[in-house]
Amino acid sequence: MAADAPAESVANRRDELIERTLELLSVDTANPPGSTHEIVDLLEAQLAPLPVEVERFAVDPAKPNLLVTVEGAGDGTLLYNGHLDTVPFDADAWSHDPLGERVDDRVYGRGATDMKGAVAAMLLVIEAYAEPGTTPPLDLAFAFVSDEEVGGDAGLPALLEADRLAADACVIGEPTCEEGRHSVTVADRGSIWLTLEARGEAAHGSRPMLGENAIDRLYEGIETLRERFGTRTFEFDTTMAPIIEESVDYYAPMMGETEARKLFTSPSINLGTIEGGEAINSVPQSARAEIDIRLTAGVETPEMLSEIRACAADCEGVTIADVSWSVGTAEPLDSPLVEAVAATAEDVAGERVYRRSATGGGDAKKLRNAEIPTVEFAFGTDTVHAVDEYTTVDALVGNATVYARLPAALASAIR
Repeated sequence: MAADAPAESVANRRDELIERTLELLSVDTANPPGSTHEIVDLLEAQLAPLPVEVERFAVDPAKPNLLVTVEGAGDGTLLYNGHLDTVPFDADAWSHDPLGERVDDRVYGRGATDMKGAVAAMLLVIEAYAEPGTTPPLDLAFAFVSDEEVGGDAGLPALLEADRLAADACVIGEPTCEEGRHSVTVADRGSIWLTLEARGEAAHGSRPMLGENAIDRLYEGIETLRERFGTRTFEFDTTMAPIIEESVDYYAPMMGETEARKLFTSPSINLGTIEGGEAINSVPQSARAEIDIRLTAGVETPEMLSEIRACAADCEGVTIADVSWSVGTAEPLDSPLVEAVAATAEDVAGERVYRRSATGGGDAKKLRNAEIPTVEFAFGTDTVHAVDEYTTVDALVGNATVYARLPAALASAIR
């Protein structure tokens, strides 16, 4: 059978792809609680007749994962990853059914674009390569996981901990495109999440000079942090420089070129929560704030954190009560995986596909840290986590076509 037969097969099953997406949307997998056993039961039933390996893996019975393997003709394994859980929804706020509804060329539902539509496309790819006389050029592995939306341990972390994801490359079906702009994410950003606490001295609000205002101390510490680090300009090596330029080009229409460049060339510092004080007529004795700092891949997070600790030590009455951090990761733009996904997506879309950094970090970071080269790609819409989330029929078919073509494209890029 011709190498492009699987792609032709999925493209010709347009109505089936829509129905498969609606079927997945009909199962509520909102996280919390994040139960995925019902949708995994559904996937197992659909895959049972096929000549593929199917295995359920669970450390939490309520949040199982499903592993599928299609044996290929050559060495190497391409992993497709998709999460089955979604963020919660308020049905009363929706004008369409959050558990799936088609209206013309749109498919509405929680998870339509993030990312049950991509999972449905992957299911059709499995079926296409399971047809008689069709063998992929390398092994294809599929990991349909739970617990992604809350960063829980029952999904991908459990699979990595058990060493169940041996692969040479991975594509995650996270939506990376929106109307008018397509992209593949090849990098993520590092993070520092700080909890700052400030101590003061209580006094009556009518005599504030007799106390020390903990909220004032805390805010002064935050402003010092912003002044010392928020305006800093990073220096990057030749690997990251082109990724940053493509990222700026991608985000410039959304926020302007200046802000887009600042997003990737300086730390972003967001004051997420702040609390303190007991009454309007008292000087607060304590205050607390949570701060989200993001750093572009290529920046050494531990070095930055060390400087932040020194900065906090210079702020009277302010201490770091808690901290968690991660280092940004990236794939070189000339890697076979990036070239295969970007070129295939451009051919299907007929438009430029940016090779950019994500603004945050997720499962791609976990896989790269496990030494599995990983990118994220899916056509979709900018309605992720929004009321009336939807994807389009063209996006569904485009994803299935790209995913079906990837094995041959990657095998060719590796040679």
